Amino acid sequence: MKAVVCPTTGGPEVLEVRELPTPEPGPGEVRVDVAAAGVNFIDTYFRSGTYPVELPFVVGSEGAGRVSAVGDGVDTVAVGDRVAWAMVRGAGYAEQVLVPAGQVVAVPDGVDDDLAAAVLLQGMTAHFLTRSTVTLTPGEHVLVHAAAGGVGLLLTQLATRAGARVIAATSTPEKAELARAAGAVEVLVGDLDVPAEVRRLTGGRGVPVVYDGVGRSTFEGSLDSLAPRGTLVLFGASSGPVPPFDPQLLNSKGSLYLTRPSLGHYLATREELLERAGDVFSLVGDGELSVRVGGRYPLADAARAHEDLQGRRSTGKLLIVP
Repeated sequence: MKAVVCPTTGGPEVLEVRELPTPEPGPGEVRVDVAAAGVNFIDTYFRSGTYPVELPFVVGSEGAGRVSAVGDGVDTVAVGDRVAWAMVRGAGYAEQVLVPAGQVVAVPDGVDDDLAAAVLLQGMTAHFLTRSTVTLTPGEHVLVHAAAGGVGLLLTQLATRAGARVIAATSTPEKAELARAAGAVEVLVGDLDVPAEVRRLTGGRGVPVVYDGVGRSTFEGSLDSLAPRGTLVLFGASSGPVPPFDPQLLNSKGSLYLTRPSLGHYLATREELLERAGDVFSLVGDGELSVRVGGRYPLADAARAHEDLQGRRSTGKLLIVP
């Protein structure tokens, strides 16, 4: 079977397609024939060496497909079942992958493979950010950076469903239209003074919550957009990591809160995984959560997928389709 392998750290050009042996599931594992794999920023962090990992490795950690073999002791999943998974390193850009049985979730009939692969990781991320990390108050504004990205569009929809009034920040007019379609009541486009615009829209007060998956280039502006005692939810670093800073800054800007959550800590148990995945799939199946697939790439074009993601040339979710 074929897979995209990262043999050494570097830019997208280091990725290569290799022929690998068909994987055989061990105890507690299932083998899945991959229908689609999700492309995520964390894939680029592993590829570049930002997050160290043993080399070489199969790129990706999220996907959907059909079970083709099960290992000893697996009685919750059967051959032929449609499943999806997220955050399983090495189980991504390949024709076949091994996944622990406890980390797969059943895909309902109303959700096709592309949607399942596109929504699980980012949908559960938007789910915990809007339902668990902070409590959103109906009628209050929140700021969402990169609102036309994969997480951004889902986050905008779920925050709107919770009653928040989303101020979306996007880089182009085309992306602004996607954010508006997702429910944003105001959209800030391009190279604006975001804190000044946010305060203009909120009568000078600022917002109680900022969702920032961009990091270095937006961090200071995110803090300056908050109302006193507001919370900055920093959940990514697509522009690079935030430099160290003096916590006294949070005091001087209004007794602010800063949290850096990650999905793994909000999937602490199998029950929590099933609950979040079930909610997300239910919303998608009922047509209440729209999932935008911004591009589909064969294994041979994985490098181009990374270039498009990092170059901010994409909207919604990018998929690798073996």
